[in-house]
Parts: sequence; C-alpha cells; structure tokens
Amino acid sequence: MATFRVQAIGAMAAVAAVAFAGCAGSTQKTGSLPSGTATVSSVSSSTASGGVDPNAPEVKQIGDIPDNAKFVAYSPTNGMYSVTFPEGWSRTGDGDKVSFTDKLNAIEVSIVAKSSQPTIATITSDDLKVLAAHTGNFKLGEVTTVSLTGGSAIVAKYEIDSAPNSVTGKSIRVAVERYEFWKNGKSAVVTLIGAVGADNVDPWRKVTDSFRWTK
Repeated sequence: MATFRVQAIGAMAAVAAVAFAGCAGSTQKTGSLPSGTATVSSVSSSTASGGVDPNAPEVKQIGDIPDNAKFVAYSPTNGMYSVTFPEGWSRTGDGDKVSFTDKLNAIEVSIVAKSSQPTIATITSDDLKVLAAHTGNFKLGEVTTVSLTGGSAIVAKYEIDSAPNSVTGKSIRVAVERYEFWKNGKSAVVTLIGAVGADNVDPWRKVTDSFRWTK
C-alpha cells in the first residue's frame, strides 16, 4: 500500500502537500486500513427489491477520522505553542515544524517569521500564489478570517492533487485547510490535510480550536 508523507512547499508558503510513495524503509505509516477503521463498506445498502436496507452497515468515506478518536496535547520543546492531535498518530519533527500523520490524514504546524500581521490579501497574493505554482491542479476555495478560542486566524481552503503513487502512478484529490495565526512577528500555520470527501469537520475543528500561543 502507499505510504503517506508530508512535504513542505516553499519557505514562504509554509504549508504541506500530500505524497503517497511506495519506497521501502520509510518511517511513516502506510495507507493500509486495519480492521475496525473507517472504510467504504463492501456490503450493499440496498435490498433485493431495490429499497434501502436500514440494517446495513454505515458506509464511511475512506479517510474519515473515527468519531471516538481521543485527542492529546502537544507542545514543542521550545514551548512556543500548544495544540491537540488524535492519539496514536505518528509525529515527525519538533519546534518550528512538526507533522502528525495517520492513513490518509495529516496535520502540520509550521512557525515562520512575518514582521507584520498577514491579511487575506497578502496571504492570497503571496503564500497561496507560491503554493499554486508548486502543487498539482491547485483549486482555491474560500479565504476568510475566523475567530477561534486561541485567537483570530485566516483560513484558506483549497484542493490539490497528491504526488503520484510510485507504484501505480496515480494521484488522489486532496482537501486542505490552512489556518494562520500571528503574534509578535511570527506566524503559526496549522495545515489540515485529508482526502476529498472525508467528513472530518468536527476533528479539524478540535485541532484548530485547541491552538494556543504559550510564549
């Protein structure tokens, strides 16, 4: 199965792209789905007469984070911020850049220097422009300002193609939510990545609403 990997794209963008690579020896988790995780059911939800079977198993999109997922807190060794992520996910990095991955999902937090507070206009014309130039089939959605428990953030939603699988050569469509928090000359970019169609609204909200500057 494909291996899930997060790669940085440009220092100014400070966001992640999703890659599926079949290389051996990788430290990241593979895209296999163990028993009991969210999968597309192989059982038909229709009866022989063509009606809907109310007793059929619930069909979930591959990439859905389970409703019963537990969240744990993370703070880098420099103590600059804190954020929560689903328990059991693999962590890579620390400090100014850290990522958490599991199956078809990823969370990345990147700290970048910005002398002035970013705006919707500057993020659209600078960061997202760089991102669009370095990712496959970039499609920008809405860019808005939101108020969260840890402060206001600018969120950009977009879709891209993943890097091709090294075995099959195929890509999947990836949905990304990029939140940028700013304080005292630094931006924290919290990037949430998952397959298009996955229903992760509530888990992503838990992650972004948990972010706090601690220094």
